[in-house]
Amino acid sequence: QVQLVESGGGLVQAGGSLRLSCVASGSFFSITYMAWYRQAPGKQRELVAGITSGGEINYEDSVKGRFTISRDNAKNMVYLQMNSLKPEDTAVYYCYADIRTVSYKDYQYQYWGQGTQVTVSS
Repeated sequence: QVQLVESGGGLVQAGGSLRLSCVASGSFFSITYMAWYRQAPGKQRELVAGITSGGEINYEDSVKGRFTISRDNAKNMVYLQMNSLKPEDTAVYYCYADIRTVSYKDYQYQYWGQGTQVTVSS
């Protein structure tokens, strides 16, 4: 059973920083893609940042220059360093991963973490 577990959310003042972490546990072959999504109240879930196993990165426009995604392939972890936080960054942040569970199949399963709340006060 593969699980994604996030940590690091909390309450911070505008201009502050937080670092989110996510670890993938369980039995699987490889993780091809990891990402952070967020969902604010009344809004759709949106991609914040993603990173491939080879290190290719993409960011949502509003977080470019403020957020940094990174991953540790050996530890099956992905991080999101969030600086210069704004009240509009308030949301539940979800870890996401595309995972190959076995070596003899190319199919990738999609997994989500349970979410961690980030609240930025003005």
